[in-house]
Parts: sequence; C-alpha cells; structure tokens
Amino acid sequence: MKDGVNGVALGVFIFFFLAVTVMGFLAARWRKADNEHSLDEWGLGGRSFGTWVTWFLLGGDLYTAYTFVAVPAAIYAAGAAGFFAVPYTILVYPLIFTFLPRLWSVSHRHGYVTTSDFVRGRFGSKGLSLAVALTGILATMPYIALQLVGIQAVLDVMGVGGGENTNWFVKDLPLLIAFGVLAAYTYSSGLRAPALIAFVKDALIYIVIAVAIIYIPIKLGGFDDVFAKASAAFSQVNPATGKPRGALVPPEAGQWTYATLALGSALALFMYPHSITATLSSRSREVIRRNTTILPLYSLMLGLLALLGFMAIAAGVKVTNGQLAIPQLFEDMFPDWFAGVAFAAIGIGALVPAAIMSIAAANLFTRNIYKDFIKPDATPKQEAQVSKVVSLLVKVGALVFVLTMDKTVAINFQLLGGIWILQTFPALVGGLFTRWFHRWALLAGWAVGMVYGTFAAYGVASPTQKHFGGSAKEIPGIGEIGYIGLTAFVLNVVVTVVLTFVLKAVKAPEGLDETRPEDYTADAGDAGVQVELPPATAGAGH
Repeated sequence: MKDGVNGVALGVFIFFFLAVTVMGFLAARWRKADNEHSLDEWGLGGRSFGTWVTWFLLGGDLYTAYTFVAVPAAIYAAGAAGFFAVPYTILVYPLIFTFLPRLWSVSHRHGYVTTSDFVRGRFGSKGLSLAVALTGILATMPYIALQLVGIQAVLDVMGVGGGENTNWFVKDLPLLIAFGVLAAYTYSSGLRAPALIAFVKDALIYIVIAVAIIYIPIKLGGFDDVFAKASAAFSQVNPATGKPRGALVPPEAGQWTYATLALGSALALFMYPHSITATLSSRSREVIRRNTTILPLYSLMLGLLALLGFMAIAAGVKVTNGQLAIPQLFEDMFPDWFAGVAFAAIGIGALVPAAIMSIAAANLFTRNIYKDFIKPDATPKQEAQVSKVVSLLVKVGALVFVLTMDKTVAINFQLLGGIWILQTFPALVGGLFTRWFHRWALLAGWAVGMVYGTFAAYGVASPTQKHFGGSAKEIPGIGEIGYIGLTAFVLNVVVTVVLTFVLKAVKAPEGLDETRPEDYTADAGDAGVQVELPPATAGAGH
C-alpha cells in the first residue's frame, strides 16, 4: 500500500464523482412530467424507460460496488468457490423471462408500485402484503450498507481520511460527504437520477475490466503464471482452520454448497425490491423481454471480474480485509490516473444501486405500511413526500450500520437478507401463475422459512464471528452442506402446499382476487389503470 494520499487517483475520482453529482441533480429535469408529485413519477421514473435505459438501470442495480469488490475478494480468499456468482447470474435470466413480463403487465393494469401491492391485490391479504414489505425492507438495508462499504474500501486504499488512530469524524468525513450527496440528489430526482448515472457507471466498469483483464496479466507474466501462483497460494494451510486456504476447483465436499448457493441466489435475485423497481420503470412488457435476452452480457463481465481475485494473489497483494484486495490491486498495478478511473467505477457503482435500493425500500413503506395501515386516504402527493423522507431515513440507517459495525458483519447480514428475501418467492412468483395457494398458507410458509433461515444462520460460526458467520449449513435429512436459504425455501413451499390443502378442505375464506387472466399479458397500449372490480364479478384467478 502506498504511503499517504494518492493525489492523482483522488483527483480523478473527485472529477467523476462531481460529474455524476451534477447529472444526479439535472436528472430531475430529464423527461419531467406535468405532475411529478406521485410515486409513479418519483419512484418509477414515470414508467417511461425504454430498452437501453432499462438495461443500464438493471445492470447498475444488480452489478454493484459490492459485486465489484466482493466477488473477486471471495476468489482471493477461497478460490473457485467464489465463482458461484457466475452460474447464478446465468440461471436467473431464463427464470425472469417467464415471470417478469407478467408482473409488469398486471402492475401496469392496476397501478402497482411494489411487489406487496401485487400480493395484496392477488390474494386480498394485507397481512401477507405486510410480511412481503417488511421482508423487502429488512433485506435491502444491509445491501445499501454494503454499497457504502464499497466506497469506504476505495477511500481507504487512496489514503483518504487518515489511519485508524485518526479522529472518527475526520476519518469518516469523505464517506459522510458521499452519503450527503447521494441522499440529496435521490431526494430531488428520484429514480431518474440513478437511471441517468447508470450510463456513466457501466461505461467506466466495462472500460476498467477490459483494461484490467489484458494489462494486469501482461505485467504478471501471463495467465499461466497467474494461475500457478494462485494454485500455490491456495495449497497453503490456513492456521485458523487447519485446512488449505482454498482451491482452483471446488472440492467434491463443497459441490452441494456451490450448487445450492448458485440456485438459491438465482431464485432470490429478482425478489429484491430494487430489482422490481427497476423492472416496473420500463414502458412496456416487450422492454422487459428484450432485457432478459441482453442482460447476460453482464454475466460475461462478471466472469472476467472474478478473475481479478486470482490476479491479486499473483500480484502479492496482502490485506487484512479481503474487501480491499481489488482496490489495492488497482493501485499497485495501474498508473495513478487510471487507478483513479477504476476507483471512480467502484464508487459510482455504489451510488447507483444505493439510490435505487433506498427508493425501493421507501416505496414499500409508503404503499404497504403507511397507506395500508396508517393513512389509507393519502393523496399521491403525500405518498411521494413520505417516500422521499423514508428514502433518507433508510440511507441514514445504512450509514449508521457501516460506521458502527465491523465490515464482515455487514457482509454476513447481507447474506442473511438473501435468505429472507427468498421466502417471498412463493407468494410473488406463485401468485403470478396461479391463485391456488391459500393466503394464510403462504403467510405460514413465509413465517416457517424466515424462522428456520434466521436460526440456522445464527448457529453458523466463522473464525471471526460466533454467530451469522456464513450462509451454509448441513441440510436436514441429506447430510450435505448446503445454502440455508434454499433449505428454508423448500420448507416454506412444503408448509404452503400442505396448509393450502387443509385450508381449502375446511373452506377457509380465500380473500378477493382483484386481477383477471388478461391482466397478465396486457401491454402498455392495451388499457389504462383498471378500476377494482366488485366482488360479484372479480376474477377468481387462473
């Protein structure tokens, strides 16, 4: 690590940061609507984005600073096991092709802003809707925190903020400034800000990865030397565990973990509120269908990005915090000016998803807690104002989380968030295809999955943590180590199916379905927002 502040890299970083800040505030005038005081306008960008804007927005939403830092950091720490992120992003796109267009259509017809809006309308259950909303907010909070961790990692490597003995305010001031700017332009411009900035963010990331994947191996003697040095490093025994540090190929004992983590992560990715917010901002269902066919380009980028973990080992990068490995690799290997470009890519890669996530969490609170339970007669303008304020509070909570807790804890809580958000899959995706599931059965299944997943994760220890030390544990009845979230999901589905049979047998009230079969295939030009049907004529599902 270079001594002092890397002035050139910091100057380049500040230039790009100021540029996207200006863009963030100018975004308020981009495609400005006649009536901007509504969640459709502030929280969904007027539902007006086309194919390319949606592509960059979804890419900026899903491929975050956390991805940039954590995926190669996992490779750096443990080897090929960290590559699970690549197959899960390949699995997810055929999956979302089947249900995202349906969700867009029914949301367009009924004016749904959140997944909880759909669940309430489909199953006639505010309780189930509240469960989905609370899960989404809880799962999103640590995800926002990790974006701030990504910015902090870059600032640490550039030498900004002083050392560990520096006054806490001075040390954290750069992060506080970045947070303040993010909060201000999100409040002002809503979803339009990250949509506009995403163009810059993705362009920088593609440039940095393209240069890194060619330039760094040349400096290190080629990929043969990179893999040879990584293999030698992974074969060394870790004193903390008594086992090899990692492996270039996942061992047989880890294959269940690898496969279940990839599958569970694929099922969970588009359950996150920010993924749905970006989806619903598009102007037609065809935009969604086209995006599911071109988004795999990001998976190619992710595979190349993961290789940076091997390069960090080959370059002799030594860090106590694995999240600093890739920023440190960039500083060590690149000229100072291009290191600044790389750091800007990571920093802006944090701002875009953090903004979308805070908006998505705020929309959930406003629509499915504030309006459903506190102020049912809230006007569209009041909804937009409440959502703006809540988006600030969500970011403040994430900032406090980052400043007061160990960074490893932040990562493990994000893993816990993935376990939680997967438990909303039966209600959301199941509801898009069938009305057979009973609302009370879905709520019971969700509760079982949440309780099992939380307690199982609580019992996982790591060398640095007694609880919540990971997301893999022995699968009951199988004996293999697998992803806790997927095990909890299976329990969730079993409970839901069994209780649905029971509740239908005793003729428990099923609630009103306000949707109709044609709502799920409607496009933008088919009809406007549909008025809720009276009980006598409402569709019973399909």
